[in-house]
Amino acid sequence: MTVLGVATAADLLRLLVLPGFAWAAYRDIRTRRVASSLWLPLLAIGALALVVEGAGAYPFDGYAGRVFLVRVGFSILFLIPFSVLAYRLAAFGGADMKALVVLAVAFPTTPGYVVPLSILPDVTWLHTVGFPVHPSALGVTAMSALTNAVLFGAGYVALLFVSNVAAGRISSAMFVGRWTAVEDLPDVHGQLIRADGLRPQRGLDLDALRMYLRWRGTTLAAVRADPETHRDPASVGERHPPTDGAVHDGPRTDGGVDDGGFEFPESDATADDAAGDPNADAGVDADAAAGDVDDPWAAERFLDDIEGTAYGTTPDTLREGLDRVAAEEALWVSPGLPFLVPLFGGLVLALTYGDVLTVALGALGLV
Repeated sequence: MTVLGVATAADLLRLLVLPGFAWAAYRDIRTRRVASSLWLPLLAIGALALVVEGAGAYPFDGYAGRVFLVRVGFSILFLIPFSVLAYRLAAFGGADMKALVVLAVAFPTTPGYVVPLSILPDVTWLHTVGFPVHPSALGVTAMSALTNAVLFGAGYVALLFVSNVAAGRISSAMFVGRWTAVEDLPDVHGQLIRADGLRPQRGLDLDALRMYLRWRGTTLAAVRADPETHRDPASVGERHPPTDGAVHDGPRTDGGVDDGGFEFPESDATADDAAGDPNADAGVDADAAAGDVDDPWAAERFLDDIEGTAYGTTPDTLREGLDRVAAEEALWVSPGLPFLVPLFGGLVLALTYGDVLTVALGALGLV
């Protein structure tokens, strides 16, 4: 039974998931961080919608009841283990895994929506169309959202390639990288890429770079202005909380002033510190200074001092990345794909247009 002539109660409940996914996509673009507390309420909404729909299909006799059980079984018993496995293999982030779990529970079947006459009454064709227009042959909207998202991702890679070719940047990194000015790195997510071989090699994670700069209380501009001083481990003065390296969730690392009015000094080592006793009021004890002489950039000291692994960064990776950002004007950066963005787009597309893969395969006569 439809409510307000739009959709069933279960399908209307499912629409409440969309704002949460929109917020997650926004946070994924801005910070690459999504709070875990977002997913539990969305999962509860999805579970409630599934219970409501299941109550309408009970006792699951007849063809429609069996199809409902098959679709729910596929969505939950395939997509949830798939998302967990992808996370374990590092193909998904934690937020990506949780988002797909929510989709599997909230959209195991194909919802149906009709635009009521009260909305744009003069657009008559809109009220004779049921959405999604082209539902998948499988009938599992969660799967349609995933395949749509993968196609969005493939389109992003193609766009990256075309833009690099158009700009004349022919390199082994042109499929996965973006040519980026070093001065822009404090506001960029991704990883540095070394493209001097047949196959691009991933390097320093830019979140780890921001963690390092915040830990030292310095900026990328200061490092580039005086790399030799920063390379000397004895120049490390007072250490600061490294944060988690997010762009907008901590002190700025580009040399500007953050919203809280905090401004890093131009350099974390003065000429007097370098010429005099490096242990005097600089936060460097004699043992640490003596032990750090073979630790350029204080890379080992940084990784030993912080909690965690700074996104898998090794001392050599950190040193190599710092050498590059100190010397180069522009570098290849793998921006990565904030997967919640195409996943949200794929879900919206699945609920309106439908399953793009089904349409494509149908055009080829394969379904």
